[in-house]
Amino acid sequence: MRMLEGEKVTKYFGGLAAVSQVDFHVEKGEIFGLIGPNGAGKTTLFNLISGAFTPKSGVIKFKGKKISGLKPHKICRMGMARTFQEVKIFPNMPALQNVALGALFGTPKKNVSTAEAARRAEELLDFVGFSVPKTVPAGGLTLVNQKRVEVARALATEVDMLLLDELMAGLTPTETADSMELVTRIRDRGITVFMIEHVMKAIMGVCDRIMVLHHGEKIADGTPKEIATSKKIIEVYLGE
Repeated sequence: MRMLEGEKVTKYFGGLAAVSQVDFHVEKGEIFGLIGPNGAGKTTLFNLISGAFTPKSGVIKFKGKKISGLKPHKICRMGMARTFQEVKIFPNMPALQNVALGALFGTPKKNVSTAEAARRAEELLDFVGFSVPKTVPAGGLTLVNQKRVEVARALATEVDMLLLDELMAGLTPTETADSMELVTRIRDRGITVFMIEHVMKAIMGVCDRIMVLHHGEKIADGTPKEIATSKKIIEVYLGE
């Protein structure tokens, strides 16, 4: 079953095609990776999928329903959430409250109690490996713990699909390894994962399939082995 699919997805900024005629699909239960040089259109594609941008043309479907053009909160309540390249949390709120907000406002459920949201937040912070007291203001946390708060908040919306935008960026090798393991555990909970990543060890190590963008165009889609041994990818992406 296809969890997410796009057909001829295109977005212009002025006269520049940031994403051009991109076809893609993500199977249910898959970890799907997206790579490409800086400026390739990766985050723009995430913004189109999550509703921050509306495509110039093309169609995006989630669980068989058209979502291109919908507002982000509506897409979230359909079961898709995301993290961001630059972490977006509420810095003055404790980590626990940051995550509880996802449970309170991001799900299709109505009348979620504060106590229920707090319980959900506690469980998810433990799940993502949050390593300091949950009452610490999020703005004072290390980068890895801020990223864990953001992942936990996304999961609190009761997602079927999670978009991760450079989860490993800026992390130490040990933190990267822990985050790779976390992505696998998220998938093991039945959640489909679509991830942008520059850390090649991570993307090659956890993904079932990888798509490559270059200048807004899709130039490859295949298994990690196929991508790693493609002459075209080595020439275009690695510049060799």
